[in-house]
Amino acid sequence: MSQTFYIHPDNPQTRLLDQVVKILNDGGVIAFPTDSGYSLGCLLDNKYGVDRICQIRNLDKHHNFTLMCRDLSELSSYAFVDNTTFRLLKNNTPGKYVFILQASKEVPRRLMNEKRKTIGLRIPDNKIDLALLELLGQPLMTTTLILPNENEAQSDPEEIEDKIGHQLDAIVHGGYISEQPTTVIDLTNDYPDIIRQGSGDIKPFE
Repeated sequence: MSQTFYIHPDNPQTRLLDQVVKILNDGGVIAFPTDSGYSLGCLLDNKYGVDRICQIRNLDKHHNFTLMCRDLSELSSYAFVDNTTFRLLKNNTPGKYVFILQASKEVPRRLMNEKRKTIGLRIPDNKIDLALLELLGQPLMTTTLILPNENEAQSDPEEIEDKIGHQLDAIVHGGYISEQPTTVIDLTNDYPDIIRQGSGDIKPFE
């Protein structure tokens, strides 16, 4: 059964987030709030954690996961970008976007697109996430918490506890967060390609 940590959305309590970090470092899987609904997460090298997440969501091996980073300082370790792409990222992060980028060798093959060798990257505009990532000192491997046979992300942490609490190690309770899907932008070509229009403004990429 999971532990629930009640985290203030504007002033996240470091002492509680430290406990979440320990759970992640010990191989745990968590549910946590983002600026677009709740997500599932584990450490990048946690293969068993990835398998558990796939089981919770009933995902196949072709699912594209997303690296959630605290800022662009981590970007060069996990993706290849040119100067133009970097400026676009700098001007539009943090925010409600997932950017598709060419993955570096630091990204485990099981987490990247099998054919294109790409990875999704996002820098959330959420104080809980940013505080957690700062304490963790590395990105989180994440996917939106959409349960099998459902179409929308989970938004209520108490419902998450009822439905899948027994499959998680921790739930970061950041309050109710309505689903606001991210905008997905492919930056692997010569021009931005808008894959999905969500709550992130697409004007900078048109």
